[in-house]
Amino acid sequence: MGLTRSIFGFASNGCSTARILSSSSSSSTLFNRFTRLSPPAHRCLPTPCRSPSFFIRQINMQAQSIAARLSSSGILQTKGLIGGNWTDAHDGKTFEVSNPATGEVIANIPCMGGKETNDAITSAYDAFNSWKKLTAADRSKRLRKWYDLIMAHKEELGQLITLEQGKPLKEAIGEVSYGAGFIEFAAEEAKRVYGDIIPSPLPDRRLFVLKQPVGVVGAITPWNFPLAMITRKVGPALACGCTVVIKPSELTPLTALAAAQLSLEAGIPPGVVNVVMGNASGIGEALLNSPKVRKITFTGSTAVGKKLMAGSAETVKKVSLELGGNAPCIVFDDADLEVALKGTLATKFRNSGQTCVCANRILVQEGIYSKFADSFLKAVQDMKVGEGFGEGVVQGPLINEAAVQKVETLIQDAVSKGAKVVLGGKRHSLGMTFYEPTVITDVKNEMRISTEEVFGPVAPLLKFKTEEEAIHMANDTNAGLAAYIFTTNVQRSWRVSEALEYGIVGVNEGLVSTEVQLLFSLLFVLVASKIV
Repeated sequence: MGLTRSIFGFASNGCSTARILSSSSSSSTLFNRFTRLSPPAHRCLPTPCRSPSFFIRQINMQAQSIAARLSSSGILQTKGLIGGNWTDAHDGKTFEVSNPATGEVIANIPCMGGKETNDAITSAYDAFNSWKKLTAADRSKRLRKWYDLIMAHKEELGQLITLEQGKPLKEAIGEVSYGAGFIEFAAEEAKRVYGDIIPSPLPDRRLFVLKQPVGVVGAITPWNFPLAMITRKVGPALACGCTVVIKPSELTPLTALAAAQLSLEAGIPPGVVNVVMGNASGIGEALLNSPKVRKITFTGSTAVGKKLMAGSAETVKKVSLELGGNAPCIVFDDADLEVALKGTLATKFRNSGQTCVCANRILVQEGIYSKFADSFLKAVQDMKVGEGFGEGVVQGPLINEAAVQKVETLIQDAVSKGAKVVLGGKRHSLGMTFYEPTVITDVKNEMRISTEEVFGPVAPLLKFKTEEEAIHMANDTNAGLAAYIFTTNVQRSWRVSEALEYGIVGVNEGLVSTEVQLLFSLLFVLVASKIV
C-alpha cells in the first residue's frame, strides 16, 4: 500500500503488490509452518446542523470515556510485555497512539528497539525449553482458555480496535470473533499434530517422522486487523510448542497488548508471548540477526517482505509472508444482480477498503454494466460515514494522513488519463482522515488506480466484453492474493476460477478470508449459493 515509513515500519498496510501462493492443501499445513521435521455518523452529504468541530468534540468526550473504562478493566495496557513483565523502554522514550477519527492521543507507549527485542527473544528462548515439553493437551487447554477470555471481553476488545484503528464498532466486534476463531481452531488442532510412518526400502526397518516446534517465532503484524492478524500467527505457533515475539504496528499496538494480557490470564506462561513495539527498524534487525529466532511470519507490504526474506537468509530462518493484493471482482452478464451487488459492496468497502483482499478493480461485462453501475452508485451513495462508535456507521476514517494522500494521488492520476469520478472523490466534510466513498468510471487497466493497491474506499469500474478479456485483465498484475467472480453459470465458475492466477477465489461471495479452517494463502474456491 505504500505506507512503509522505514524498513520495517507501518509494515502493515496490509499490502502492496506481490504473488505469494502456497501449494499446500491440508489443514495440517497451518501447523507445519511452525514445526520442523525430525529427521528429514454521516452520509456522504454532511448533516447541515452540525459542524466538524462539534462532531470531533463529541467524539473526544466519548473516546475519553471509553478509554477510561478500558483502562479500569485492565484491558488497556500501555507497556511492552517481556518475560511476563510489563516493561518501559530502557531509555524512557515513548510514542503516541492516536484515534484516527479525531487525532486525539489515546496513550503514550514505550518506544522500544533492538535492546528490548533482544531481551524479549531471550525470554522467549528460555520459555521455549519448558513450553515445548508440555503435552499437546495441556497447551490446548490453555489456548482454549485464552479463546474463552477473548470472547468474554469481546465488547471491550472491539471498542479498543475502533478507538485506535477507526473501523465501525460492529466490524471491530466481528474481528474479535473472527480472530478468536484462530485461537479456538489452534487449541483443537494442537492435539492432532501427528507424525508419520513411512515404508522403508529395507525389509528390517521402519521410518518415522516426528514433528517438533521450530523455536522462537518473530511475528510482525499490520494495523488493519490488529487482533486477527496476531491470533492467526500466534495461535498455531503456540499450539505447536513455539514461543513468540510480537511486533505490532506502531499505529495499533494497544489491541496486541490487550490480547497479550489475556494470554497471561489464560495461564500461558511468562515469556511464551512477548510484545515489543516502537523503533521498527531496530526491532526488525534484532529479530533477523538473532540465531535464536527460527522463524519470521509477516503480513504487510511487499517492499518490507522482500527485505525480511533476504535478511532471514543469513541465519536460514523459516519465513511466512502474506503480502499485497490487487483483487479483481468480475461481474458477468449472467450474474444475479442482487448477489453481485451485495458481494461487491462487501469486498470493496469493508474496513473502508483497507484490506489486502478487497476488490481493487471491479470488472463488469458490458451487457450488465449500466444496470450494475446505477445500482452500485445508489448503494454507495447511501453509505453512512462517521466515527466508528456512531450508530449505523459503515465507513470510518482512513488510518492516517498518508493513506488519504495516496488515495488522492491515485484518483488524480486516473482523472488525468480520462477516468470520471461519478461519486465522492474528495475528503469528507467531517475532516481528519475521513474520505467520501468513491466510484470512478471509464477506468483503464493500465491506470495506476488499477495497477496499484488503493487501500481506501474507492471503487474503479472497468468494462469488458468477453470472458477471455476479463481473465486477461484480471491476471494483468503482479499481485495474486484474491479474486472474485459473480456468475450463475457453474461451468463458467469453474473455468474462470482455474484460469485466474490468485490464491483465493470467491464465487458469488464477497467475504473470502473469514474461513478459519481454510488457510489464507492456499488456492481454494469459496462457492456460495445462486449457482445453477
